[in-house]
Amino acid sequence: MKIGFFLGFPTINGGTYVIYEHASRLKKRGHQVILVTRQEVVPEKYAWHPAAHTLEWLTLEQATRESFDIVLATWWQSPFLLHELQATHYAYFVQSIETRFLPPYTPSDYTTYDNVIWQELCEKTYSYALPIITEATWIQEYIYEKYNNSPQLVRNGIRKDIYTVEGDAVAPREPDRFRVLIEGPVDVVYKNVPASIRLAKKAKADEIWLLTSSAVEQYKDVDRVFSQVPIHETPKIYRSCDLLLKLSYVEGMFGPPLEMFHCGGTALVYDVTGHDEYIMHNQNSYVVAQDQEKKVIHYLRHLKKNPQELQRLKQGALQTASQWPDWDDATERFEQVLLKIATKRPASRAYLKKYTEELFKTRQPLQEAKAYNIFVDRERAAWEGRQTDKKNLIEFYWDVQGNFNPENTQSQYYPSEEWATISFELKIEKAPLWLRIDPSVRIGIIEIDFITVRNTTQDIEVMAFREPDDFQRLLLTGDAKWLFQDRKNIIFSYGRDPILHLPVLKKGIIGSGEYLEVSIKVKENGIQQFMSDQQLSCPDQSLTKEQATQTQPWWHRLAIAKIIAKTISKAIVKATSLKNRCIHFVQR
Repeated sequence: MKIGFFLGFPTINGGTYVIYEHASRLKKRGHQVILVTRQEVVPEKYAWHPAAHTLEWLTLEQATRESFDIVLATWWQSPFLLHELQATHYAYFVQSIETRFLPPYTPSDYTTYDNVIWQELCEKTYSYALPIITEATWIQEYIYEKYNNSPQLVRNGIRKDIYTVEGDAVAPREPDRFRVLIEGPVDVVYKNVPASIRLAKKAKADEIWLLTSSAVEQYKDVDRVFSQVPIHETPKIYRSCDLLLKLSYVEGMFGPPLEMFHCGGTALVYDVTGHDEYIMHNQNSYVVAQDQEKKVIHYLRHLKKNPQELQRLKQGALQTASQWPDWDDATERFEQVLLKIATKRPASRAYLKKYTEELFKTRQPLQEAKAYNIFVDRERAAWEGRQTDKKNLIEFYWDVQGNFNPENTQSQYYPSEEWATISFELKIEKAPLWLRIDPSVRIGIIEIDFITVRNTTQDIEVMAFREPDDFQRLLLTGDAKWLFQDRKNIIFSYGRDPILHLPVLKKGIIGSGEYLEVSIKVKENGIQQFMSDQQLSCPDQSLTKEQATQTQPWWHRLAIAKIIAKTISKAIVKATSLKNRCIHFVQR
C-alpha cells in the first residue's frame, strides 16, 4: 500500500517517535510510506531518530499531486487537512485526547487566549466519521463512550535491541546513592517537570538528573542535564539511574517508564491516563494520585532509605518488560489494522471537506466574540476612568518559503498604552528569508516608531523603517488597515491578528549561519486613549481654534470619529449576538 502520515513536528517528542517507529517498519514490510508536512523539513530536524532519514518526505503542496491508498491524520489539526489529499481511505491515529493538552485561558497569558475555542474544535475532531486507531485502552473507551466510534487498539512497542539491562552507562549505579531521573520538556505545563525536580530535591535524592527535549544546558537543582539526546543514546542514561520520576498530568500511553523498566530501573508516577497499561502500584512502580505531593516525597524517601524495597520494584519492572512486545510486533498489528480498514467502505473526501468547513465557520464567531468583548470592556473602562488588563503580545515569524507556521515563531509580551522596544534574534538557516511581525492581539490603534533589521554577524543594518513613508514598503494584512493615507506607521487593528510582512531578505544580504536582530518600537492604544494622546478628544483649551486645527487637521479628527462610531457600534452588536452563537456552538 501507499501510506501517508501527516506529521505536525519532526523534532523530538513522544508522539513523533511513535510515528517514526511505525512508518519505518511499514516501509521494511514492503509498503511505500510518505510523511506529509506543511513545510519543507531539513534533515537536521529529524536526525535524532535513526530511521527517519529512510522515509520519504513531502510537503502538503507536493503531496496533493500524489494518490494514496490510505492517509492518516496523527494530531488534532490534521483531520482538517485530510480532504486536501487524494486517497482511497482516510483514518485518524489518536495518541491522546489532545483537548487536555490545552491549558485554560489565563488573562495574563495571551498564548492561552483562544484555548477554550481550540478545545472545542479539537474535541470535535473525534466526531469525524473516520476509522480510528489508538494506542491506549482509556482513549479507546473515551471515544466509544462519547462518539460511538470503536477505535482499533494497537499498543506501542519498544526497542528491545537498545533498551536492555546490560550495556553502557553514563555513570554506574551506586548502592549507596539514590539517583532520580526526571524526563520531559521543562516548559510544557502538563509534563510538570519543574514540580518533579522540586519534589525530588525536597525528598533529598542523592542526585537529580534531567532528560529533556528542551534546549537547556543546565537547570536549577539538577545535577546533570541531558538535552535533546538522540534515541539510541537514552538507554545509557536510564541505566545510570535508579528511578524515573514522571509526574505528568496528561499522557496517552507514555513510554519513558517502560524504557526505564527495560534498563533495570523503576518509576514513580501520577495516576495519569494510560499509566495502567503496564504500571502496577507496589509491583513494578509506585503510583500516586495527582498532586499528592507529600505522598511523592514519602515514597522517594522510603526508597532511598530501603534499598531492598527499591530492588524489589526493579525486579517487578523487569518482569513487566519481559512480557511487553517489541516494535516489530506492534507494527505488524498496526499493518493488520490498516489492511482491515482498506476492506471497509471509505470515508468520502467530499464529506471531509464539508465537515471541516462547517467546523471552521463556527470557530470564527467565537474568536470575534472574544475580541469584541475585550475591546468593549476597555473602551467602557476608559469612559469610567478605571483600569483594565494592559498585557499585549507581539509575535515574530520567519520562513524560508513564505508559508509561516507556529514552529518558526518567537513572541514577547509588552504593555499597551506606552512605548515598548522589542527585539528578536534569529539564526539564519537558509536564504531567501521571509519575515513577519504580528504587533498586537487587541482591537485598537497601533503606532510604530521604527522597525530595524540588522545582520549582527556582519554588523550591518540590512533594512530599516523610520519615516512614515518608509512603511509604504510593508504589506499589511490580517485584521488591520492603515489609519491614515499619509501616515503608514499608524495601524487600525479591528481584530486580534494584524500582520506586517517585511520585504524578502535575499541571498547575499544574509547567509546561512549568520544572525539577525529584528527590533520594533511600538505603542498600542484603545481608541479613546489614542485620541487623548493625539489631543483630539480633549483639545488644549488654551489653543485657538486655528491653532488646534493646525496641530491636528480636521480630517484626522473626522476619520477617527467615524472609526470610533463604526467600531463601537459594531462591537456592541457583535459581542451580544456572537455570545449566543458561542453558546449554541458549545451545546451542539
